[in-house]
Amino acid sequence: MTRRMFLGTVAALAVSSLTPAFAQQRHEEVVYGHKLGVALSMDVTLPEKSKSNGIGILWMVSGGWKSDHGSVSPELGKAFADRGYTFFQVVHGTAPRFILPEIMQDIHRSVRFVRTNASRWGIDPNRLGISGGSAGGHLTCMMAAYGGPGDPKAKDPVDRASSAVQCAACFYPPTDFLNYGKDGAKAMLNPFLKGYWPAFGITDKTSPDEIETLSKTLSPIYGINKSTCPLFLIHGEADILVPIQQSERLIAKLKEEGVPCDLVRRPGKGHGWPGIEKDAALLMDWFDKYLLKK
Repeated sequence: MTRRMFLGTVAALAVSSLTPAFAQQRHEEVVYGHKLGVALSMDVTLPEKSKSNGIGILWMVSGGWKSDHGSVSPELGKAFADRGYTFFQVVHGTAPRFILPEIMQDIHRSVRFVRTNASRWGIDPNRLGISGGSAGGHLTCMMAAYGGPGDPKAKDPVDRASSAVQCAACFYPPTDFLNYGKDGAKAMLNPFLKGYWPAFGITDKTSPDEIETLSKTLSPIYGINKSTCPLFLIHGEADILVPIQQSERLIAKLKEEGVPCDLVRRPGKGHGWPGIEKDAALLMDWFDKYLLKK
């Protein structure tokens, strides 16, 4: 969940040799919205036209809920585009300037933007997937849980579109800040995690009730229901920062609701590991399973 750890994951994915040389189109810093004088943008990699499968995948560029264009990976875009995906690397308003409720607004906006502009990218607006790792995995699960209809009265047509995704797959996400590592253990009261308070908008003056409300509101597990999209997780069993219990809890809830899901466990692995680039193919396999037209 720290930026350094997350960038290690991206760097590993970036050196993937899943496919040979390519002839793709890349569009840098495509603006998907504005707020407080700040342009929100994404990096878009398109597959060769003959290889396109019509699926759009949004990757959450986020580590510790910090996000910047220096963390965008052209190589990661290449790996997905070589499998036929149109790949959107979404940069959101970064913590601590923006807190998680505001960051979530950015992510909803990014999905709505991609859906509204689907014809521009040659993708099906009803076949969108989402992915990321750590904090990006958290944002992925939040969208799987809470994506939904836009505002039909909005002036901007983008804001009228749905932010629902049709499939999700990610690495080691925090999913339940009220039961973190074990039942009843509250993440935001753990001194080890106090460094993440600014991302939640928590200070020493925030009341216990406010912390409780924020922790629940920003935990994807409480938004899971029978209509949640298929969700796939990969998690190291030795992860200290985000315990694998977080993925286990989410999977149990998904199964309870009858939602297609799976958890791949990596014995002895922590928060990122050497060779993680090979697991990118498993994310794509999951998207193939639920988004490819038969």
